[in-house]
Amino acid sequence: MSGASSSPPTARQAQLLALASELRPELHRYCARLMGSVIDGEDVVQDTFTRAFVALDELEEDAPMRAWLFRIAHNRAVDLLRSRAVRAAEPIEAAQEVADPESPDPVEMMMRREAVETAVSRFAELPTRQRSVVFLKDALDQSLEEIAAMLDLTVNAVKAHLARARARLKAVNAQAQAQPAPRSPSPDVARYVALFNRRDWDGLRAMLADDVRLIQSTYPLRTGAADVGTFFGIYAKIEGVRLAPAWLEGREVIAVWEDPQAEKPSYLMWLEWKYGRISFIRDYRYVRYIVDDAELVLAPDTAPPGEGAAHV
Repeated sequence: MSGASSSPPTARQAQLLALASELRPELHRYCARLMGSVIDGEDVVQDTFTRAFVALDELEEDAPMRAWLFRIAHNRAVDLLRSRAVRAAEPIEAAQEVADPESPDPVEMMMRREAVETAVSRFAELPTRQRSVVFLKDALDQSLEEIAAMLDLTVNAVKAHLARARARLKAVNAQAQAQPAPRSPSPDVARYVALFNRRDWDGLRAMLADDVRLIQSTYPLRTGAADVGTFFGIYAKIEGVRLAPAWLEGREVIAVWEDPQAEKPSYLMWLEWKYGRISFIRDYRYVRYIVDDAELVLAPDTAPPGEGAAHV
């Protein structure tokens, strides 16, 4: 966590840091589906741990930290969704019964698979409460009582949201369109990838804006061309890394392969540009779990090392 103090952590801070390392992938799966984006989901995760570290003294000694972190993440995601007017709140209807979680029947198991296997972006078709409830229950196996406590709902309300969310997910998946066709990379990204794969580090440094910023998850923010330029010095010491232009959630990104035989990339990079210079780099090297659910489409005439497919 970049917001952590340089002084030795207290016992509770050490507990939070240990839990953060363990919980990040699971928390990201939840936040990505709330936001409908693996990239926005990781931003919420990062913000969650920063806020948790600041508010740690306010947490009661015997309060469960895991549930507390999920609640912080949920509230932060909801605030962002409201500010962007992505989805209006849906009124709670009369409660509907759901199958007994202790002895699920085949229909119940099918509903759970629906939540686990549904693409992240399709969760945006559901109201926020439904996204939360169905993923907490069907993918993370939280009990109805745990979900009710976390979201400030009654158990009956949780049942109602769950029943509607399952039905909606089934309809969304039935109407889902095919994956979009590959799109050509922009000239800037194509040049960045070509220079990187040629290991032309000086050429890459020449592309940096004077006020460029670099974010690498829990590492401190780097700013300025001189500081960010050392980023390429690190990659110069790593053999075998290859890049490919790609598209994710309508954004142009860069897929990074460390293993030329791997079907999926190891992680992603995301760049922003201003007046033809790189103004922002987000390197996901240290949070590789975000590619697990990424609906990534490689640019045409591009393939991962050793592969020929354009869809990952």
